[in-house]
Amino acid sequence: MRDDSTAGPPRQAASPGRPKKKESGNSSRGRAGGSKSSGKKSSGRSSKNGARRGASANRRSSGSVSKNGKGATSRSKSAGAAAPKAKEADADPQRFRPVQVLGEDGHLVSDATLEETPAMLLDLYRGMVKIRVLDGRMLNLQRQGRIGFYGQSTGQEAAIVGSAAAATKEDWIVPALREMGVAVYRGYPLNLLVTQLAGKAGEVSQGRQMPCHFSWRAGKFVSMSSVIGTQIPHAAGMARGMQIRGEQSAVLGFLGDGATSSSDFHCGLNFAGVWRSPVVFLCQNNQWAISVPFDKQTASDSIAVKADAYGMPGVRVDGNDVLAVYRETHKALGRARSGGGPTLIEALTYRRTGHSSSDDPTRYRSDEEVATWEKRDPVERLRRFLEFEGVLTKGQHDEMEEEMHREISEATQAVEKLEDPAAESLFEDVFADVTAQLEDQRSGYLHYRNSKPS
Repeated sequence: MRDDSTAGPPRQAASPGRPKKKESGNSSRGRAGGSKSSGKKSSGRSSKNGARRGASANRRSSGSVSKNGKGATSRSKSAGAAAPKAKEADADPQRFRPVQVLGEDGHLVSDATLEETPAMLLDLYRGMVKIRVLDGRMLNLQRQGRIGFYGQSTGQEAAIVGSAAAATKEDWIVPALREMGVAVYRGYPLNLLVTQLAGKAGEVSQGRQMPCHFSWRAGKFVSMSSVIGTQIPHAAGMARGMQIRGEQSAVLGFLGDGATSSSDFHCGLNFAGVWRSPVVFLCQNNQWAISVPFDKQTASDSIAVKADAYGMPGVRVDGNDVLAVYRETHKALGRARSGGGPTLIEALTYRRTGHSSSDDPTRYRSDEEVATWEKRDPVERLRRFLEFEGVLTKGQHDEMEEEMHREISEATQAVEKLEDPAAESLFEDVFADVTAQLEDQRSGYLHYRNSKPS
């Protein structure tokens, strides 16, 4: 029997759809470089030099780069210049068509059937509404100066809750920046959340961690991260460790569209693909990496297609359809736990607010664009469906919101009565035990503080 802890990576069959490399000879390179035929076979070196000269000439003829009035780079093409090659379309245009269960009108699409129970549907809806209410209340606290920073996920609730619902309590969650709602859905206490945001004593980080960047060991929720893409290799490595231990669970790792341009994206997906590790990478493609639009992020037709390069399935899903996200993530996690390897899921959604409370999105995108996506609101889509099905009434919705506002108010009031962390706590938790050097620094600080005139 194979020992996966020491053996090399499992062999994989060659991808059937992988294109073959084109064979090129010296003669073709010579023609590309514009060299004349002399009846003699040209050397590889002269052909390559000719190719370089030809490429350089082509670049010069394509136009000069200039700065426009807004500081953006523009390229003016001279007459007769060759047009840029169009992107090659996927061989099967339907292959990465977004999976959808609920249409934008709140009805099941023509080929979909309802599989979830009324209790499950209400649970999903409650989770989405809770994130929406929480985001609004916490942003208000930030604007009032009662917390220092906040990152909203308004418009992305379906991608967050749908994926969270697909994970079991034994699965590990490796978030990016906008997955606080996953922890909340898994039961992260609101009083701890508000305590962390306010930097008060009574929470494990003791005010030493940036707001919205908490971890939760009991919920198997790794620390949220602002550093782009660094969590992707962590998710791949954790999954490999679980594989070596023989654990029957998986890792759900999150990333944004901007992270697909990081080296860690290649590193993590390549590692997971080679080892067939039990991890699902879920990319929330919310169309904007801070101020960089998706069409400037990649030349690929989608993010899902990138899975081909790493030997894993790629799936594109309507990220504003909570049922589609839930079903595809549930399927991928089940496959991962049973030894089927990793999956890359691209959830198409939209970040309707700023990148964070420090961002002004009106500087780089139009109100018309935002209004278009507001019509695809994931909370309203599910609400309409539940009302059509007779699962939810307006009275139930109002009760949910009132209950959530009350819970948040109670948590906020309790947290604001807490003391700030003691300054000397800065010397704790650096090492398992306070070292002699740290003890010396702490003693010096306490002496300074106690000797200061009041």
